Amino acid sequence: MNAKLADRIATGVIIAVSAFIVLLLAGLLAYILFRGVGHISFHFLTSAPQTIKAGGGIGPQLFNSIFLLVLTLIITIPLGIGAGIYMSEYARPGKVTDTIRLVVEVLSSFPSIVVGLFGLLVIVQLFGLGFSLFSGALALTVFNLPLMVRITEQSFRGVAREQKEASLALGLSRWKTITSVMLPIAMPTIVTGTVLASGRVFGEAAALLFTAGMSSPRLDFTNWNPLSPFSPLNPFRPAETLAVHIWKINSEGLAPDAGQIAAGASAVLLIMVLLFNFSARWIGRALHRKFTATK
Repeated sequence: MNAKLADRIATGVIIAVSAFIVLLLAGLLAYILFRGVGHISFHFLTSAPQTIKAGGGIGPQLFNSIFLLVLTLIITIPLGIGAGIYMSEYARPGKVTDTIRLVVEVLSSFPSIVVGLFGLLVIVQLFGLGFSLFSGALALTVFNLPLMVRITEQSFRGVAREQKEASLALGLSRWKTITSVMLPIAMPTIVTGTVLASGRVFGEAAALLFTAGMSSPRLDFTNWNPLSPFSPLNPFRPAETLAVHIWKINSEGLAPDAGQIAAGASAVLLIMVLLFNFSARWIGRALHRKFTATK
């Protein structure tokens, strides 16, 4: 077999496998959307779920998912960016730095169920935070922190060395160089990674079963006191997220329309994740054009 024939065969196999994967993914997305989009309505998105009666919605679960996402990002972004800057600009090569990188890689590959059990034993029980949104946000930080650290470190290392040296040559301090020169250049990549991590948070279920809980109190959306157990803004209350709600309906749903509710909730969850991914690409391109003055 000559080299040209081998190259054509290999190229054909790669294209066929890629096409199969794309068609499989497109078919799965189309199936979920086809089953669930018809059940989505304003009432469905805003009303509370029903236990044994038909006609329930996903309003509290959708709000809990968004609130949990905000809490997680508030914790993850400062820690992740700070750690990434340290690893890129301040950490000296050696065993300590290599150990930190190894720990980051190990954390990024942890199964979600393991993180959930860790959160149950340490965050919920040892620290006494109980099943709450805050416990879930801390558990999800374990997922997102390695990703944010790696993205920040790689984005800073991607800044041209000449730009950094030119800033230092003009008399700017290292910190001023980082914040005024390197951070704007690295920001598009950091924002893109942050939005992609947000989509992962929105679809997580296994870790939240043991930290945020599988139930939610009857929320009073007229009560905005964050210390009230029935206030939607209370971060220390149990909170069933949308992904957990889907799992719960499919496993123990008693309502006669449980299948339709699960299908509609799955479609909403899928649409939210797709929006996060598409917005990540759009924001990344927009920031790249802004900071690099390209069209």
